[in-house]
Amino acid sequence: MSLLDLSVCLSFVLGVGFLGYVGVIVTGFLRARPDAPGDPSGYQWHFVVPCRDEEAVIGTTLDHLHRRFPTARLWVVDDHSVDRTAEVVRALGDAGLPVHLVQRRLPDARTGKGDALNAAYHALEAWLPPGTDPDRVVLTVVDADGRPSPNLLQVLSGPASFGDPAVGAVQVEVRMSNRAVAAPLPGRGRTANARARLLARLQDLEFRGPISAMQITRRRTGTVNVGGNGQANRLSALRQVAAETGDPWGRALLEDFELGLRMMLAGRRNGYTTTAWVEQEALWSVRQLLTQRVRWAQGSMQCARYLPRIWRSREFSALGFLEVGYFMAQPWLQVVGLFAYLLPIGVFGYHAWAYPEFTADFLSHGGALLLSLYLVLGVAEFAIWGPLYRRRCERDIGRGSALGYGLALAVYAAGTYLVAVRAFWRLLRGNRGWHKTARTASVAVN
Repeated sequence: MSLLDLSVCLSFVLGVGFLGYVGVIVTGFLRARPDAPGDPSGYQWHFVVPCRDEEAVIGTTLDHLHRRFPTARLWVVDDHSVDRTAEVVRALGDAGLPVHLVQRRLPDARTGKGDALNAAYHALEAWLPPGTDPDRVVLTVVDADGRPSPNLLQVLSGPASFGDPAVGAVQVEVRMSNRAVAAPLPGRGRTANARARLLARLQDLEFRGPISAMQITRRRTGTVNVGGNGQANRLSALRQVAAETGDPWGRALLEDFELGLRMMLAGRRNGYTTTAWVEQEALWSVRQLLTQRVRWAQGSMQCARYLPRIWRSREFSALGFLEVGYFMAQPWLQVVGLFAYLLPIGVFGYHAWAYPEFTADFLSHGGALLLSLYLVLGVAEFAIWGPLYRRRCERDIGRGSALGYGLALAVYAAGTYLVAVRAFWRLLRGNRGWHKTARTASVAVN
């Protein structure tokens, strides 16, 4: 078998496999129902906000959290900010907000979000009075621009979440707060603003569409994982995970996914809900988005070291192992898939240029139909999310716009192949550094 034959077969297998996976998660997505609420008064609630140069948003975020959840305590981890982040937090504390400032300074700061969250965990443990029931203490991680839904605590207290003693962590749905901003880039022109609006909408579609559908499916396989924003953790579960290394969060670039794996390995179950949510700022810059996604892909690759433990663990079913393995394998498959898809396209292009008569004969005898089917299937598995997004999430969007968003998602998703290659290259070079995503103060004001 030639390299071309191998690449064609491999691209076909990858395409069919992904199409089948999409069919499975769409089914669960359409069947999902709201979760029943519970009584939050039986729990002690803490919000943890990791910060690094967040003066543009941290004040409004803390004020918002306190007004919406007045019984909760707020923990801010200042990861050696060089702006006024700490000053803003102190001023709010002096004004009466129940906020605790945890400061990390160089050289012990800026070593990753996981380390910042561990600092908050240890500060909370030191603050809690003896005899506190750790099963009734919940730490919810919120980004500095995060806006949880008003029903968050009620949903987290429900029978599908912390009302179930086996649940150690719950991830809520993530939405983009600036998904409908008309002019995200004032003064930049119509084209730049249209591109930024589309990028924000696609991020909202991605999180509330395919990512949410994957999480809903994972509830059946027992492999729900947590994200960096809107993850709620039971203190007793964090202690159980920390018993292994002294800290609950690890040092992978995808520290949230790593925590979820460690929760499951410790025998805890993770929950997911779309009934409550957290809103965050979508990125308006393609460059910033690619930088963020490279970090996520590299973090997923780093977590592949857990696969042997997952394979040996009795906490994972065979189906659960396959699901986790598939998720971890995605960046690697995309590295392989990029070349598996490009090689046949390149060979066909060369033949069309060098042997036009042969190519024309091939196209007229079924080749055109085959290529069209290949293209339609490749686009449809992404485009379907546009109408599904309208049906399940944003009813105010027109049908034409929904289809347009779905088609744009196919182009958006194609960028993940380049992201995976960049992440693989960084992994080979041993580059574990990460870039802080900049905030826009206008989002906080709005």
